[in-house]
Formats: sequence, C-alpha cells, structure tokens
Amino acid sequence: MKTVTVALVGAGYAAHLHGRGYAKVHGVNIRLKTIVDLDTVKAEEIAKTYGFEQISTDFNEVLNDKEIDVIDIVTPPHLHLEFALKALKAGKHVICEKPLTGYFGKEDDEKPIGQKVSKAKMYESVLKEIEEAKEIIASSNKLFMYAENYIYSPNVLKAAEIIRSKKSKLLFMKGEESIKGSSSAVAGLWEKTGGGSLIRLGSHPVSGVLWLKQVEAEARNEEISVVSVQADTGNIITSLTDYEKRHLTGKPIDVEDFANVTITFSDGTKAVVISSDHVLGGTKNYIEIYANDGVLMCNITPTDNLKSYFLDQEGIEDVYFSEMLEEKLGWNHVFIAEEILRGYTYELQDFMECVLENRQPLSGIDLAYETIKVIYAAYLSASEGRRVHF
Repeated sequence: MKTVTVALVGAGYAAHLHGRGYAKVHGVNIRLKTIVDLDTVKAEEIAKTYGFEQISTDFNEVLNDKEIDVIDIVTPPHLHLEFALKALKAGKHVICEKPLTGYFGKEDDEKPIGQKVSKAKMYESVLKEIEEAKEIIASSNKLFMYAENYIYSPNVLKAAEIIRSKKSKLLFMKGEESIKGSSSAVAGLWEKTGGGSLIRLGSHPVSGVLWLKQVEAEARNEEISVVSVQADTGNIITSLTDYEKRHLTGKPIDVEDFANVTITFSDGTKAVVISSDHVLGGTKNYIEIYANDGVLMCNITPTDNLKSYFLDQEGIEDVYFSEMLEEKLGWNHVFIAEEILRGYTYELQDFMECVLENRQPLSGIDLAYETIKVIYAAYLSASEGRRVHF
C-alpha cells in the first residue's frame, strides 16, 4: 500500500484536532513528516504528541519537499486560500481548514475594517476571489479537500443515509454553533478572521445544512440551490459592564458576536443558522432536520454518553472534560471520543482514501465555495437590512 506523506501547516488548536484524527485513520499508511509554524515551541509540542518527524518555520520547505503528498492547512484564516493555491501549484494535494477565505483588508482600507469598510465591497471582493480560486482548483490535477467536520460527524452521516433511503423532502433545518467566546487573541479583529462569530463558528452549521440539502437533491434527482440569504448580526457584549461579562471570553473589536441567518432554497424550503459568543456551559453544536416524513436531531456536542458530578476538582485539574468548560464542579457532559463524534476522524479517513483512490471527497471546493458565498451574503444582508438574492 502506498504511504501518504503529510505536512501540517499551523500548530494551534486545530492541529491537535487533526493530530488526534490522523491517529485513528485505518487502512491507510500515513507518514506525518513535517509540522510548520513560526512558533517552534508549539510545533515541537505537536511533533512530540502526534509523531511528526520534524518541524520547520518555512512553508516553502514543504512546498519543495518531493516526499510530501498532502499539505494540511490549519493556519489562521487569512492564510488559508493563499497557502492552498501555492500548495496546489507545487503539485500537492490540499486539506484546508474552514473558512476557505474572507475579506482581510486592502492597502487603502481605513481601519478597523469591520467598521470602516462596506460589506458590499467585501462581498464583491470575496465573490471575485472565490470564483477565481474555484477555476484554479478545477483545473488542477490535485485534490482540494475542505476540512468541514460537521458533515463527517457520525450522526450527520447517518442522517444523510436516511435521507437518501427515504428520499425525504427537507422542509426546514436549524443549525447552531455557539460558545462563550474565543480564546484566540485575534478573534476580535476582522482583518485576521474575516468576520466574527458567523464565519468563525457559524461556518460549520452553514456547511452542514448546505451539504444535507445537496444530499436530498441527489437522492430525489432534483436541482436545488440557494436563492436568497437574510441575516441579523450584533455586537452584544459591548452593552455589558466588565462585571457582567466576567464569564465570557469574547473580545470583539470590529466583528459581530451574534448572528442569525435565514437561507432560502430554490424549492422554497428554509434553513436557519445561529452563532453566538454568549453561550456558557461548553460548546453547542447541532443540526435539526424537519422533513416531510420525519425529524432528525443531530446533536454533535455536548453529548450525554458520560455525565459527571463533582463537588471539588482535586486530582482532575488537568483532565479534559470538554471544550470551553474549564470548571468541573456540579453536573457536566464529558466529551468522549471527541475526534470521532465531531467528525475529525471520518473527515481525515475520507481525505486519505481520496488521495489513495484519486476520488473526490464528500467535502470539497463546491461546499467551501457555497459556504463563504452564503456567509458574505449574510454580512451584506445584515449591514443593509435587506434580503440578498443570488
């Protein structure tokens, strides 16, 4: 069996998620060769924990390494598309974390760009960029694999199997990803993240509902597309006193910390996506599916296969319970097999098999393209107070 040699670019939080996912891939020989990051301390930690052979601070080094088959990009968002296209041009297969891209500012933009640059300008710029990127990727003989873990979550995959079998009509879907705020120092800056809670968190349920709608379309032999987007966003935490926001970690500067998006499809059906930085109690991830012949509730996190109750934290201070939930007192939902239940293992299993078999992944450029198009249409809609039609 051919060995798939991987370089991982970025040693932040997502590197751990991908590292644990690679460890559980089966039936494929994987060689984790290089981890790239300017922060050598973080890179060394990733290398030691997951078995990468070496670290590097130079992205060009992995581009020129003839042994590397796949470049897995888990950098901050403003580098995603630039690095992905460079990797494809260098003859590498690409795994790219969400989002595909965003608006991160131009030289003549007044700052902070989230407040000073019109969302119409952002929308037009991003649309042009992703159209060009889609053409480049389509003309490449290498794979572009979009790391959207929601659609590889076991319950979403099972829902898709049921939808295919029953040929259900999905009338309405609701998805959400919410937390108590980001731990990233740059999450509050539009120029670093391309937006706030919607692009940082909401991109997952947006991709999830878009993908499930295409599963329905294929099962029923129909053509279904997005025809309009309407959204409302806000910066809620700024209305709180320092004391009132003591439990929240979000520090938005020129980005939103709440978004509510309604997507209308060409068959008249709807999907609603919510993202927020004001939800305590751990990460909240789900997709609810209301069909003409049934209901499917995909509860990604928190799950309830292990609940805990403690009156003190003695001896468990360093035991991981769940994302964004440091306190272990009282009742808690403990994350079990997180890399599997949140989709990272099946995502990387699919990607590695795609490289071996030269086939397209479940999550590729079409999903990445549609997701970013919907998100920036939502930003335009919220800023102008109107529905955006495609």
